[in-house]
Amino acid sequence: MLVEPFANNKVEDNLNPLGRVFYSVSSIVCVPASLNENGPALGAQAGEERIEETIKSAGFSKFRRAAQTPFNLVFEARP
Repeated sequence: MLVEPFANNKVEDNLNPLGRVFYSVSSIVCVPASLNENGPALGAQAGEERIEETIKSAGFSKFRRAAQTPFNLVFEARP
């Protein structure tokens, strides 16, 4: 299970008050932390398509959105 901040796949679809907050926090916390660990620096607004690509490149073969709220997306990944 993976819980991520709610984000659409296109940047322009995330330009709302909540998306702007997520982008701000992501720029300050998520991206630098990922870069420090030689990660992909996706940030908090990667979107479902990019998250699925990342999960499948890690060796998982099944990926689905299990639930969502106005603030979070919950994904299920299986081998």
